[in-house]
Amino acid sequence: MKTSVPAVAVWGKTAPSHSITAVMITDDQQTIVTGSQEGQICLWDLSSDLQISSKEILFGHTASVTCLAKARE
Repeated sequence: MKTSVPAVAVWGKTAPSHSITAVMITDDQQTIVTGSQEGQICLWDLSSDLQISSKEILFGHTASVTCLAKARE
């Protein structure tokens, strides 16, 4: 069964200075995770009305983040 998902921009009027290379949405659809070419992982809150706000930026990778996956419980 196909479901329709509306497109969502992850920034405001101007694009971020980092290059997004990976995107993942959590199972509860309340958090978007992005990886960047610069090695950052960003967490974004996603509200039910599709408003996005930054939550956390994780630093420490020395290479590009090209893939994201969730861990099993």
